[in-house]
Amino acid sequence: MSADLNKPNEAQRTILIVDDFDDTRLLLRTWLQKRGFRVVEAENGNRAVAAAERIRPDLIIMDVEMPELDGLAATRKIRELKNLASVPILAVSAYGADQYRDHALAAGCNEYVSTPFEPDELERLIRSLIE
Repeated sequence: MSADLNKPNEAQRTILIVDDFDDTRLLLRTWLQKRGFRVVEAENGNRAVAAAERIRPDLIIMDVEMPELDGLAATRKIRELKNLASVPILAVSAYGADQYRDHALAAGCNEYVSTPFEPDELERLIRSLIE
């Protein structure tokens, strides 16, 4: 990993991680916190929308497949909220096909990455979305 994410102003940035798997959230939280980010978590789309309204994150990492309200439906709801319309959303999914990327972008996500992802790729995407 490069140290590019360790810029002093990054310590104030908040990333909302949305995923129904505890282990995935733990992995991402640990990785992001080591880079100085504040991390907030939600385990489904409904909680993601509520958390996003409450904290107004600098970036949302959104799992696509979740119970209750999936990531794409949650993204559409977030995009309807005026104060969150410009928050970057990075969709993450185990489905790597281009059609899933197209669905994510159509729902309002800014970018899409399939799992397993390379940490360097994720770092590059985060940097490009929050700059």
